[in-house]
Amino acid sequence: MSIPSSVPDQAKALADRLPVQAVILAGGAGTRLWPLSREQFPKQLIGLLGDDSLLQSTARRLVGLGSSHPVAARSVVVCGEDHRFNVAEQLRQSNVQAQIILEPAGRNTAPALTLAALSLVAEGNDAIMVVMPADHAVTDETAFRARVADAVGVAALGHIVTLGVVPTRAETGYGYLRVGQALDERNVRQLDHFVEKPSLELAQKYLESGDYLWNSGLFVLRASVWLRAIEQFEPLIYVACVEAFKGNTHDVDFLRVDAASFTACPSQSIDYAVMERVTEPGSGFVAAVVSLEAGWSDVGAWDAVWEALPKDAAGNVTRGRVMLEGASNTLAHSEGRLIACVGTDDLVVVETPDAILVAKRSSAQNVKAIVSRIRSEKGAEANFHRKVYRPWGYYDSIDEGKGFHVKRIVVNPGARLSLQMHHHRSEHWIVVRGTARVTRSEESFLLSENESTYIALGQTHRLENPGKLPLEMIEVQSGSYLGEDDIVRFEDSYGRS
Repeated sequence: MSIPSSVPDQAKALADRLPVQAVILAGGAGTRLWPLSREQFPKQLIGLLGDDSLLQSTARRLVGLGSSHPVAARSVVVCGEDHRFNVAEQLRQSNVQAQIILEPAGRNTAPALTLAALSLVAEGNDAIMVVMPADHAVTDETAFRARVADAVGVAALGHIVTLGVVPTRAETGYGYLRVGQALDERNVRQLDHFVEKPSLELAQKYLESGDYLWNSGLFVLRASVWLRAIEQFEPLIYVACVEAFKGNTHDVDFLRVDAASFTACPSQSIDYAVMERVTEPGSGFVAAVVSLEAGWSDVGAWDAVWEALPKDAAGNVTRGRVMLEGASNTLAHSEGRLIACVGTDDLVVVETPDAILVAKRSSAQNVKAIVSRIRSEKGAEANFHRKVYRPWGYYDSIDEGKGFHVKRIVVNPGARLSLQMHHHRSEHWIVVRGTARVTRSEESFLLSENESTYIALGQTHRLENPGKLPLEMIEVQSGSYLGEDDIVRFEDSYGRS
């Protein structure tokens, strides 16, 4: 099936007025990038390739899009409950307006995109969605926007477009797209079918043929077209998402859907749910591919990070405090402590305050096996960093042992913790910098630098920062149980239970 050479003037005029809508899928954990990526702070929130996180870079990727269609000022971001405050804060820091839709449970990308499309259509907006995973990297933003603009022109007519990356090597870690005939003068080509991750020998044949592109996971299509496709091919997903969206509520900066309905939704990717089926004869859809050469990477493991970053003459990549002596083809990433590499080759060394990874670069994909073992042993390192971000700021666990836990707490200006109490611990608070307003039982008072107070076990309390500068303090917990689940909240500004 080819793209029609012309469409009725009225339909074309309507298509030309449709806005472009950034839809960012920000779920997932990225365990192969441990120890930087953790379940509660996954790779899309990390500045793997620069100062900005992958999410922040993605959120700005359509700025300046060279398209006749206006780009919506507000993005749609779909993420999990656990990451919502970090996502919101990073978008705020980047001056990105967003409708943040929360998934009550992870159900893969097809249900996530369905929620995004439903939110747009509910507003009477049949936008052209540019669907982007939040955890991918693009080094040539200009080339990226040019090819997205080509895809937008095709998607405006009601067709489904995917961006296929021109392969630079015989890669066995990616799925492939087999492309067919050219469909228009922009060299938009027909999508023949999807191909699973191949063997090295087959990947080499794909590379040499010129008929295959890497599957990027980037899609461009109208919201109504996606909903029609998901209803046709995966009616159970469609019905579950419609029911979940009917029960939506707004909570601070977030749109929540009905948890019971969404949890009952089948888990399926965009590829399996729709894209592999629209190429079938009689599907009723036109599936097209726009080729992309823009320095794209899914940054899926540490070898991909090494591949994406600039290297010295010996092939080394360094971040943070690193010293090399006779090293080659080494990736060394320090979050604080000095890393010294002597005579290393084909290694990955990643340091964080609570864990160190040393791996052969060629074996970097196997890091996920280590994460599975940490989880089986109930190690906190699989889920949390030592520094844990909260909507009011963050805390850093400085030291802990039997019966005590020491934290450095930083509260943002104007922010406050929940009104709470603990059944198993008492707390000492010492203000290091700034001013604290303390609520303790029925009293409320201010603490300045070098002043302290004591919160007894079972006392209702709250910590606030009334100032214009960050509040920094040391908290010393003592008691029989010091887990984070020993919190009874009575009131919270951020909608936490």
